[in-house]
Amino acid sequence: MRITGGEFFIVTLPLRRQHTWASNTRVSIGRHALVRIDTDEGVSGWGEAPAMATWGGPGGVHYGETPETVVHLGEDYLLPAITGCDPLDIAVIHDRMDAVVKGNPYAKAALDIACYDAAGKGLGRPVWALLGGKFRDGVQLAHSLGLLPMDECVAEARTAVAEGARTIKVKTGHDAQRDVELVGRLREALGPEIRIRVDGNEGYRTVHEAIAVTTAQQEFDIMLCEQPVAGDAAMAKVAAGVSVPVMADESAWTALDIVRLHEMNAAACYSLYVTKPGGLYRARQQADIAAQYGMYSDVGGSIEMGIGNAANLHLAAATRNAWLPSVCPVTTVDGAAGPSVAGVYYVDDVVSEPFGFRDGVVLLPDGPGLGVEVDVDKIRKYAE
Repeated sequence: MRITGGEFFIVTLPLRRQHTWASNTRVSIGRHALVRIDTDEGVSGWGEAPAMATWGGPGGVHYGETPETVVHLGEDYLLPAITGCDPLDIAVIHDRMDAVVKGNPYAKAALDIACYDAAGKGLGRPVWALLGGKFRDGVQLAHSLGLLPMDECVAEARTAVAEGARTIKVKTGHDAQRDVELVGRLREALGPEIRIRVDGNEGYRTVHEAIAVTTAQQEFDIMLCEQPVAGDAAMAKVAAGVSVPVMADESAWTALDIVRLHEMNAAACYSLYVTKPGGLYRARQQADIAAQYGMYSDVGGSIEMGIGNAANLHLAAATRNAWLPSVCPVTTVDGAAGPSVAGVYYVDDVVSEPFGFRDGVVLLPDGPGLGVEVDVDKIRKYAE
């Protein structure tokens, strides 16, 4: 099987509600780049890049990408570089992409996902099998509350829990007083059995503020504190000053980032992405190194559509130390049964079938490749 070409799309899905966080209070989710690669055997694979200009590493180490940059680099550089390759030759494909474009991991991730999808379909095997095997059949859902008014946060959390969510992720880092009060109100409303995790998205101005807020939140039994400040040195100081695990997200893009975080005692765990390292191939490398240090993870992302969400679920299934509850959406399609709030960020999708959700777990799609069928009519409907 050889790659013969492909096509890129920019797609915007209809939102259930706006979703913002401390480092992104303006740009809407749900406007992503999609790619289809074609092969000489008539098999096609799909990939996705939820690139955002406001998303990058601390101190300008990584730069924001956009759907437009993904399409430009994909069409003009990356896809031509891998045309003629077997989609299964993923190490060679990454070497060729790295030779023509430095950085830009989201653009590379879109093609990486599409290659895994095509290779799996060609072999009749799911992507998790290509990644080494399956440790679990799905991912425990963490329902994410954006920077909503406090009463709306509490009401949405109640509904999400009633629909089956067992973990609530609270976006913080925007207002210290609100962040403490909101966690207290959520604990009171949801009871002791529901897990609550907080995510500052580098929003706290100082290490002192981050420690003070997290210490106060600990009184309400939070399970972890995610990226409260920017920079590894500052993260290490926070980790030393609080008793809950500190999770790295913006600080954890590559395998080398994991080494540095471990050496600095800056994080007990991290958010493993398909996209930040540049695709499933690099993400597995990162996860394997983290496992050597005893670090564990969730599988994070940027509220992917069904294609990217399937890639997240396959990565989580195949990664032993990715056991934390994760913000993997409960992908739905217009008119489908299932939760209306828990894990739901879009009211329609570009895949044909909704994802399963049972006992608080988002279920892994069945079938070869990513296990999803893309609805080309929906692509046309939502494409720019």
